[in-house]
Amino acid sequence: MDKNELKARTKEFALRIVRFVGELPKNRVADVLGHQLLRSGTSIGANYREANRAESRSDFIHKISVVEKEASETRYWLELCEEAGLGDAEERRWLLSESAELLAIFTASGKTAKARRDQGR
Repeated sequence: MDKNELKARTKEFALRIVRFVGELPKNRVADVLGHQLLRSGTSIGANYREANRAESRSDFIHKISVVEKEASETRYWLELCEEAGLGDAEERRWLLSESAELLAIFTASGKTAKARRDQGR
């Protein structure tokens, strides 16, 4: 998957997060979980774009680690939604699956960048 495909994929993920949160019931629990999910789920793509504009390999590694952390946090909030039965079940399952894939991609990207840095390439 190239950089542009991943940018499009993270943007689509963010849009689906926006729609998912927008359809949550209006109560205190959903508001709190939805706010946290909206913040972390939309920041994955934004931070990935920033990583692509890194000024050095070290800067890229730092920024991609932020993306990884946001993806992990997003999974946490989605898991809470899952266990609390919040939101559309089918969409929630898709978001959980996609967040797992994105987390794996960004984790691997960070490891590769660190290995290349350590090898002096």
